[in-house]
Amino acid sequence: ITVGIVGGSDLPKQEEQLGEGIAKVFPYNFSQNGLVAYKKGELQEIQTIAKFLGEDNIKKIVNWTLKYLADVDIPVKRGTFIEFRSGMMNISPIGRNCSREERNDYEKIDLAQGIRKNMVAAMQKEFADLGLTYSIGGQISFDVFPTGWDKTYCLQYLPEGDFDEVHFFGDKTFEGGNDYEIFTSERTIGHTVTSPEDTKEQCTKLFMS
Repeated sequence: ITVGIVGGSDLPKQEEQLGEGIAKVFPYNFSQNGLVAYKKGELQEIQTIAKFLGEDNIKKIVNWTLKYLADVDIPVKRGTFIEFRSGMMNISPIGRNCSREERNDYEKIDLAQGIRKNMVAAMQKEFADLGLTYSIGGQISFDVFPTGWDKTYCLQYLPEGDFDEVHFFGDKTFEGGNDYEIFTSERTIGHTVTSPEDTKEQCTKLFMS
């Protein structure tokens, strides 16, 4: 069994969540959906959204986002409303600098009022010509990236001839979630999980029994 990790966050965030040196722990590690790809600890590729879209379009998105968020009325706003990553832009109405408690409180408001969902709908209309995909993930933010740069991007590093099956485990597997595209891909067998414990239990039943 060959194990790989794929996530939307950058490598430092992955290391914060999973431990330092994660790119060398597993045979494959894909940060930013595979735009930064490691195989056996060696860097394979780095692709960037700035190179793909051009600086003028990046500036348009940033300016529009800041204007839109200025009019979003929520109890708390912190800092880092736009996190610019090499392969995507991560947008957070509350700001990524919020505390864990503020994050949990915001998630409840967001679910009730559809703040991120409404903002995504507005951006889809505003930037229809740029060929962008919007993916709501986690508690406080959503990702913006060129269409096709979702988690299925990493599958190009897993040649079909090398693997009998590719199983994917993720929690945001619903339509619009940041695991949906790879979960429903013809290349994968998708599994919805609810926690690390659930993931361990499902893997044990599938591969160890």
